[in-house]
Amino acid sequence: MSSVLILNGPNLNLLGTRELGVYGAQTLADVEALCHRSAAALGLEAECRQSNHEGHLVDWIQEAGAEQRAGRLIGVVLNAGAYSHTSIALHDAIKGARTRVVEVHISNVHAREAFRHHSYISPVAAGIVVGFGVEGYPLAIQGLRRLAEAGEPEQRGDSPAGALTS
Repeated sequence: MSSVLILNGPNLNLLGTRELGVYGAQTLADVEALCHRSAAALGLEAECRQSNHEGHLVDWIQEAGAEQRAGRLIGVVLNAGAYSHTSIALHDAIKGARTRVVEVHISNVHAREAFRHHSYISPVAAGIVVGFGVEGYPLAIQGLRRLAEAGEPEQRGDSPAGALTS
C-alpha cells in the first residue's frame, strides 16, 4: 500500500493550547487522527511526524524522496510552521530530494503579519493549502493523490523546465 508522510514543524505540538483564535482547538493528535482517516479513505497509509528541529525535518524530507522514487510514497504534506518563512534548508531539501510536497498552513498566512507572507517552501511545492484550518490536511492529501496519479512532477517552481521526471 502506498503511503503519505505528514510532517509538522515547530510549535505544532502546541495545537489545541496555542492561539486558539488562530489555530483552533484541535490538538496535534486530532490532526493526526484526521490524516489517518483521510488517507485510509483514499487507500493510503499515513505516517505522521512532528519536530521542533529543522534538521529532523530536512532528514525526513530527504528520506521521503527515496521512498517516493521507490514507489512506496506519494509525497509529503508539510506544515513547516515558522520554518516556512525562514528555512532555505527545507527549500533545498525538497528540491534536492525531488520530493512531491504540498505545503499546508492552518491559518491564512497572507492575512497575518507581513513576515508570514513569504514562504521558502512555496516555490518548490507541488501545491499549497492555506487558511482552511486543520481541514487543509485532508485537502492536501487528496491533492497529493491526484498529482501522483496524474504523474505530476515532484516539485514546481524554480527548477529548470524539463529537469524533473515523474
